Amino acid sequence: MTDTTFEALGLSPRLVAKLAEQGITDPTPIQVQAIPHALEGRDVMGIAQTGTGKTAAFGLPMAHNLLKAGTKPAPKSVRGLILTPTRELAKQISDNLAAYTRDTHLKVGLVVGGAGINPQIKRLERGTDLLVATPGRLIDHIERDTVRLDLTQFLVLDEADQMLDMGFIHALRRIAPLLPADRQTMLFSATMPKLMADLARTYLTDPVRVEVSPPGKPADKVTQGLHFVEQAAKTRLLIEHLDDHREDMALVFTRTKHGANRLATALEKAGYSVGAIHGNKSQGARERAIKAFTAGELKVLVA
Repeated sequence: MTDTTFEALGLSPRLVAKLAEQGITDPTPIQVQAIPHALEGRDVMGIAQTGTGKTAAFGLPMAHNLLKAGTKPAPKSVRGLILTPTRELAKQISDNLAAYTRDTHLKVGLVVGGAGINPQIKRLERGTDLLVATPGRLIDHIERDTVRLDLTQFLVLDEADQMLDMGFIHALRRIAPLLPADRQTMLFSATMPKLMADLARTYLTDPVRVEVSPPGKPADKVTQGLHFVEQAAKTRLLIEHLDDHREDMALVFTRTKHGANRLATALEKAGYSVGAIHGNKSQGARERAIKAFTAGELKVLVA
């Protein structure tokens, strides 16, 4: 929470009204720091964790400038490109951007693996104002000549540290040269290791650095605890913790896919409504589990 308003940051009344419809009235610290620079066209390097409002920090300035221009994209072209490491994060960003721009002429697109490519091709043919993509699927479209990036005005690298960890640097090296050199680029990352700093030097021009919390610091309102316990006792201890918070929802991470399945089965036997998501699940199954968890139909999600 800050004392600044979205109006004071320079956003159009139309976007501010859309935010208010969603109950969003107070910008977060990362939004206060990033939005004015982004509106001015500066490259931005943001250090912020998930849950701090990064999507609005980069999405609202792009939407503002595209609405101000009042033009429409050329066929197959993309005006603003957001690259993100996972399908689930891409879907979340896409949903948020669609909510910000509802009832405007702006078109938000989503291209990710695990979904049919032909419907994506059909949507891309019409041109896209804001495209959220995972690197691998975007390269599929580039190789099929179903998308063009030579008119792209904005590039966002979200969760860039995760993209590097997942080996997407090679994909980025293929994608970035296809965009105009004078594009505006924004990079957001939870950490800033040396490789990330090198990435920023390569793809950003004289960036403004904004940072809302030191790297490695837990997000606000998160209470951390640590238990040293034998492997065989882990599941029992977890169930005891869940029993103490029966009314709450829980997200549980495991080291392996098989471990996720075993834990989900054990929690179901303990009386919990549980879903599991991992790489061996289909994209549809993962999306259904996340939707059920978000809706409160599942109390525990194992990943």
